[in-house]
Amino acid sequence: MKDTTETFEYKLTSFYAKRGKYLLDFFAAIVLVLLFAPIMIIIAVLVKVSSKGPVLFSHKRVGINNRLFVIYKFRSLHIDTPSYSENPESTDDERITSIGKWIRKTSLDELPQLFNVIKGDMSLVGPRPEMPFLAEKYKDSENKRHLVRPGMTGLWQLSSKRKGTIREGIPIDLEYIQNLTIWNDFKILLRTFKVFWDDNSY
Repeated sequence: MKDTTETFEYKLTSFYAKRGKYLLDFFAAIVLVLLFAPIMIIIAVLVKVSSKGPVLFSHKRVGINNRLFVIYKFRSLHIDTPSYSENPESTDDERITSIGKWIRKTSLDELPQLFNVIKGDMSLVGPRPEMPFLAEKYKDSENKRHLVRPGMTGLWQLSSKRKGTIREGIPIDLEYIQNLTIWNDFKILLRTFKVFWDDNSY
């Protein structure tokens, strides 16, 4: 994989990278919010009645140009779970609520991130958003993953390496940035919907 400054500069100064990507994200996220609104309302009610605590879980993450933002998800863990504790590796984890097992398995817990996309904190496609205390340890070369908005889905999220740490997936994030085009984003979104359908069809 090539890793040259010229490649990054070329991709990130294109019209799509500077303006087009955000505009498409903004309007697509609005459409998706309207489309999934009934499901989000049902999930919100189920989360509220099934366990104590707020409907939404919020977390600080590192966004474009290392700016911090608050990411939103439907709460899937019990309220007494420490915010920055180790992420559950299976739905059998006792920290996960009864409804949480379902929304985590289907990735429906991430639907509130559509509002992060509308706000401009995130993109539909991009590197996975990193936690601040981990990003502080990044080298300058690794920090290049923060030259673009983090995404709800992306190359790393679809790769076999997604079960490792986000830092282990940085080469994949840099590969995404080096090949940032509307066509590649479209292909990643298609792959995401295919994985979601295949994993949740019966």
